[in-house]
Amino acid sequence: MEPDVNDDSAEPAGYRRSAGSPRGEARRRELLDQVTDDLAVNGLVDFSLRRAARAAGTTHKVLLYHFESADDLLKQAIFKLRDQRIDRALAAAAEGAGRLSLADWVRAVWPVLASEEAGVLDQAIGLAMYDSERYAELGRGASQQYLPTLLSACPQHWPERRRLEVAEMVLATLRGFLVDARTSGDTDGISAGFEALARALEREEAAG
Repeated sequence: MEPDVNDDSAEPAGYRRSAGSPRGEARRRELLDQVTDDLAVNGLVDFSLRRAARAAGTTHKVLLYHFESADDLLKQAIFKLRDQRIDRALAAAAEGAGRLSLADWVRAVWPVLASEEAGVLDQAIGLAMYDSERYAELGRGASQQYLPTLLSACPQHWPERRRLEVAEMVLATLRGFLVDARTSGDTDGISAGFEALARALEREEAAG
């Protein structure tokens, strides 16, 4: 079900959003943190401006003072969750001693990507598929933020085109596994496919 982001989302006449004052910005961050926490627990289904207001302990009019619209609030909360997942994934990869192989990098980040607490971000990909014009940045951008780090994990002697091809293949495959994990629950099949990906990357690196 698409989140109901339209209830009371029209900005009232005369309303003015907080315009960068330290106090206003601090309040905006506080509200965003509270809405983000609710989104992480309860997901996108039935998300609404009124639900967000309850989670933040305020009113929908206060939220509209600090955010352009319900869509703006939803996107910012998703972006915040995405940044948190990226930070955790990259931290997990950084725990390895020395330079990780591509296969090791993928194995290190996968548990973070597939964790239950990250499920709302995969719901956001579905939202982008449902209404690509409105939510396009929730889809493609979700994996593209990993691209620079994944490119740097490729052997540096590879031509730029080869590194891009392999990195895009990895991102697309992991994205497919995530969608399958959220929709089918076929953990055995996903595990088998994931190990096949890791072996393919090992062969790719061994080929020089």
